[in-house]
Amino acid sequence: MTQLDKQGAAADTLRSGPRRRRTRGRAAPLPLLLPALVGLAFLVVPLLALLVRAPWRDLPSQLTSTEVWQALQLSLLCATSATLVSLLLGVPLAWLLARTEFRGRGLVRALVTLPLVLPPVVGGVALLTALGRNGIVGTYLDQWFGLTLPFTTTGVIIAEAFVAMPFLVISVEGTLRAADPRYEEAAMTLGASRFTAFRRVTLPLIAPGIAAGSVLAWARALGEFGATITFAGNFPGRTQTMPLAVYLAMQSDPAAAIALSLVLLAVSITVLAGLRDRWMTAS
Repeated sequence: MTQLDKQGAAADTLRSGPRRRRTRGRAAPLPLLLPALVGLAFLVVPLLALLVRAPWRDLPSQLTSTEVWQALQLSLLCATSATLVSLLLGVPLAWLLARTEFRGRGLVRALVTLPLVLPPVVGGVALLTALGRNGIVGTYLDQWFGLTLPFTTTGVIIAEAFVAMPFLVISVEGTLRAADPRYEEAAMTLGASRFTAFRRVTLPLIAPGIAAGSVLAWARALGEFGATITFAGNFPGRTQTMPLAVYLAMQSDPAAAIALSLVLLAVSITVLAGLRDRWMTAS
């Protein structure tokens, strides 16, 4: 390295080093630190209380009961099925929003994200009015095919997919917007159809976004309560998922409710650990 290069490197160090130290080492002002600590305690203390009050001695017997295993198995089955439905329908929808121009695209995006802010109970009522026996679509499903969706396991899957799919669509759409479309254009100039370019070029590029969105959708589906109990009911072995089992146990056996909550808490922590490298580390 020449003397001029050494001087340039030293100058870069002087310019970047103090700035980095000032940004990371600056003390927080007291008017911001106190509410920040209160906010942290507000979020953490209830979770700690759940761990402190957990019936650790009775936990094995609580979690090995028939009702708990039925609810857990049904929850895993329905959440996985709802995620598959979200993948089948959500990935093409995300591609449509990210790669095409059409009138009313903003309205379509708003409607897609509406279940994120819609109260889940309202979502369940909306599903009933659409897919119930007297719903605008459910009437024809019942008359033509003899198909009844509410208060069935299929109804649980539909309710969970309704609230979980927006998480997948948002994640995949963001990944598609970040991906360079010139790779697809290059594939099409070489003779590939648009669908082939999507399948062979785009999907491998956005696979991390699809994986992250799938995990979020699965976790959201696993924890769904309001739309499920409204549209599918709370029948043990058929529609009673883990959140519904927690709600039912809380009325008669709070210790069992805490034990079931610990299972869902463990799942949530696992999901956050899986997404840590993607969303929770600084670049």
